[in-house]
This record gives sequence, structure tokens and C-alpha cells, in this order.
Amino acid sequence: MHNILNKFKLNGKIALVTGGTSGLGFSMAVGLAQAGAKICVNDIRDQKLEDAKKQFGILGIDVFTINFDVTDEADVDRGISIIEKKVGEICILINNAGIIKRSPILEMPVDDFKQVLDINLVSPFIVSKRVVPSMIRNGGGKIINICSMMSEYGRNSVSAYASAKGGLKLLTKNMCCEWAKHNIQVNGIGPGYIKSVLTENFAKRDHPFNNLVMMRTPANRWGEPEDLVGAAVFLASEASQFVNGHILYIDGGILANFGYVEGENN
Repeated sequence: MHNILNKFKLNGKIALVTGGTSGLGFSMAVGLAQAGAKICVNDIRDQKLEDAKKQFGILGIDVFTINFDVTDEADVDRGISIIEKKVGEICILINNAGIIKRSPILEMPVDDFKQVLDINLVSPFIVSKRVVPSMIRNGGGKIINICSMMSEYGRNSVSAYASAKGGLKLLTKNMCCEWAKHNIQVNGIGPGYIKSVLTENFAKRDHPFNNLVMMRTPANRWGEPEDLVGAAVFLASEASQFVNGHILYIDGGILANFGYVEGENN
């Protein structure tokens, strides 16, 4: 019987993490690198790519960085062609690039709504279409789409983001239906409320939103970027060969919890 720990090793695998220069993408890229993968990350800002290369270097990780726009099909083709030429064909794809724009529906410009959908939903479609033919040719691959709790429910002012992430959940399932026969596993990770540069102001003790997160989250804490790493390695590895079309929510139990009222006994 094979040692189960070997199933989690990614030695010799080439992984692309879109938007992996910072935040959750950076943490997942580091985790995949520590499991043995060769990491590639993209961004549309050269300075972000330079800064990321330094940060990966500090951790002893030799990363390949490249500038291309995930919403532009021709630019995606150009960027991935360079990766294939200089690094090799992609075995693992994490569709992580994303943005959020908060606005009430009646006040949100249509162009802003479309931009959020383009980056969060259309880009995984574009990038996946580009890498899957080589995965099929090579006998399999792994795609991880970064979904959200907003794949399951809405909130005020996040209509575009929730629409995109809800769509990404169903795109993940449809990718599974079409590509599972080629030994390609397509799954999603749905982060809960994770501490980051974007959320640090909301995570302060007396902030009303922090109080909401604490009330709704059974774990009684915000997530850390490192909380996603184990799931990313699992879904990128041979340990998840029969896991497909699944969204793994890493949320401290928030989706299981309707809420708590002080003094409630049952």
C-alpha cells in the first residue's frame, strides 16, 4: 500500500495562480510550492510582480512571474504560451484573480457590474479554456476556482460580486461535467471572512461588521490566509482524484449557522 502522504506531493507539477502576487493567492501559491510545485503567478502591474518575486524569494521559492490580463483572451494566450515555452505545460490552475466593488444596485454603473463579472467569472472561463487542451493531452489536471460565501447568499451592496461568485460555482460544476472524463478535477474553494489588507479595518474589535462576523462564525474568529493552504494542496494533489465539482467552504462554520441571540437556550 502506498504511503498516503505521497499523494499530497506536487513534485514536478507546474501551477499557475492567477492574481497570486498578494493576499490569498500568494498564500496558496506558497503552499503549493512547499508541496513541491513550480509556481507561476500573473498580474497586470509590473511593480506587483516585482514585489511578489522578492517576497517569494525571501521564502526560498523560485517563482515565474508574468504580466497578462486574465480578461483578454488574446493576452491570456500570449502569457500562457510564454509559460509553456519557458517553464512547461500547466498541470494545476488556480483561478484566483478577482475584485469587488460595493455599491447599491440602483447606484451601480453597468460598466462596474460588467467589470466585476469579467474578472471574477469570465476570466476563469478564458484561462481554463486555454490550459485544458494540454491537460487533456497529458492525461489530466487540476483546476481550482476561488469562489466565496457569496456563491451561496447575498448581502447589501455586493450584487455584482455575488452574481459572479454564484456563477463561478455553477461554472465549476459544468467544467466538472465536461472534463472529468479526461481525468481533470475541477473544484472550488469558498473562503469565509479572511483577514487581509482589504478587511483589516473591518476586523477591529468594536467595528459593527466585526461583531456580525463574530456572531455568525461558530469558530469565533476571522480566518487567516494560511487556513486556505491545506485545502488548496489537497485539491491540487492526487489525494483528491475522485473529488470533482465540489465547493469546499473554508468559513469557520458560518454557512452552517443562522446566528445567535444572547440569552438563547435552544
